[in-house]
Parts: sequence; structure tokens; C-alpha cells
Amino acid sequence: MGYSRFLFTAAIVAVALAGCSNKSSSSSSGANVTGPSNATKTIGVSIQNREAQFYKDMEDGMTAAANRYGYKLIVVDANRDNQRQQSQVEDFISKKVDAIVLTPYDSQAIGSAIVEANNANIPVFTADIASTAKQGTVVAHIASDNVQGGEQAGKLMCQALPGKVGTVAIIDEPEVTSVQDRVKGFRMALQQNCRNVTVVADLDAGGDRQKANSTVGDVLQSHKNLKGIFGINDDSALGAVAAIKAANASGVVVIGYDATPEAQSAIKSGDMYGDAIQYPAQIGAKTIQAIHDYFAGHKPPARVTVTVGTFTKANAK
Repeated sequence: MGYSRFLFTAAIVAVALAGCSNKSSSSSSGANVTGPSNATKTIGVSIQNREAQFYKDMEDGMTAAANRYGYKLIVVDANRDNQRQQSQVEDFISKKVDAIVLTPYDSQAIGSAIVEANNANIPVFTADIASTAKQGTVVAHIASDNVQGGEQAGKLMCQALPGKVGTVAIIDEPEVTSVQDRVKGFRMALQQNCRNVTVVADLDAGGDRQKANSTVGDVLQSHKNLKGIFGINDDSALGAVAAIKAANASGVVVIGYDATPEAQSAIKSGDMYGDAIQYPAQIGAKTIQAIHDYFAGHKPPARVTVTVGTFTKANAK
């Protein structure tokens, strides 16, 4: 399944390069602006963390699809800061963009910004992470099927544990909606496929590698017979790998989520057993497609999902 992601991304890049009339520039505010000078529509995109490989791939998917339709994209980095993201939405409104895409850093607090866009009659779409705010209307949410992805991770854990028994820990980020779904799916899979595997710790490391390293170090001290760790993203999983090595622990299965190139290398070397693999470029492309449909007068589905696969050593080349 790993190859499909690379082939899709390659196709995205090819399309982007083919659009020679499209321009890319960075403004003094750090915005990445792409699209033809005579673009028919402008879309503002606020990504919670553009430094993450997942979001870089998602942005590539958006850019290629926007190029295909002749749309201008203004992409900015919220840098995991809710206030900054709120300000970015206000800036999009002042620029009178035709649509706004958000990957909310704070799924609850983003509601007030969405209301501002609603009041300005600018449609809002969310990608990867949903808004859970009671206020504000989102036209469509485009994301991986994270419950199904969590189930994939849980099945990998069951496959990896000898005799399908033992204790495992979850390195979590519970305030993020997509992560909540991943953990739900993971627990469901353990119940269905390896009932003798018990979750003995579910700890928040914020999706951060260093914090995950420290958290797993503590877990290994308090649970000497720990057999497995599920990291809700690859930074969490790779932080767990580093902690396991530092503690000279052995026999601890690590399952991650995303299958970034670094995680794929860790799987190939045997430091990790496997990953649930997302297809962020597809999420980006489907987001622009939903916006294009909306512009054309067609109401897109309220939720558009992308299936999650698995990546193990068998996929590594």
C-alpha cells in the first residue's frame, strides 16, 4: 500500500509542474501564494503546522488540484497557535477570499473564527481535523477515516504480539478530534481481535516527539512487562522508539500512524513493526474538489473520507 501513496504524490507534483502559468511566492507574512494572475477564485488555507510532512503533502495535493481549476491559493501556517489561526481567518475575510480551508489547531476554539467567516458569507471547509465547536457552520469536512485507521493500527498490534497477549500503552493527543477517532478504532480492534491484550496506560504527549520520548521512558519504568506501544502519529511512535533504546528495553512492539519516510525507515530496520498509512495528498485534492463542486452549485457531502491503509516491513523496499 506504501507505493500507492508515492505514485499519487508523484502525479500531484507532475500536475503542479505542468501548470506553467501558475506562480508561487511567499509574502512577508509567510503566506505561500500560488495560482494564475487571472484566477477566477481565491481560497485561503490555514494549516495548523506546515512543517509536518503530512501537511506538506496535503498542501501539495491542494496546490495541484487548485492549479487544475485555475484557482489562487493563499496558504499560511498557524504554527499550532489558535490566536494566530483566528487572525489568519480575519485576514482572509479582509482579503475577501472566496472560500476558507482550516485544519484547526483547537477544534473547540476555532468556532468563533468560523462564525466570522459565516457572517462574511465565505464558505468554510475543514481538512484532516474537524471543528467540534457548537457555533459556526462548515460546508464539508475532508479527512482520513481515522476510526478505520485506528482499527488498522490495532490489527497490526494484535498481529505483532506473540500469542496475542500482553499489556500496551497509548501515546495520545486527546484534544484532537482525528486522534480521538484513531484511539477509538485502536481499542475496538483490540477488543475484536486480541481480547487478552490490555491497555494499561493512555497518556497525552501532544503529538510531540520529545514529550513522547519522556512519557514512554516513564511508562517503561512503571510497567516493566510492557509489550506494545501505539503512537497516535509518527513523532509519538519515533519518540517511543528512542525511549525504548535509551532504556535498553527489548520485545516492545511499536505501532505508529502516518507512515512518514522516517517511520518507514524505522519499520524497514525493525525498530517499529508497522504503521497505519494516510494519503494526505488525496485529502488535499478532495478538499479542493469539494470546494469546486460548491462553486459550481453542487452541495458536497458533509463528510468526505479517505481510506487508511497499512505499512509494514513487507511494503518497505
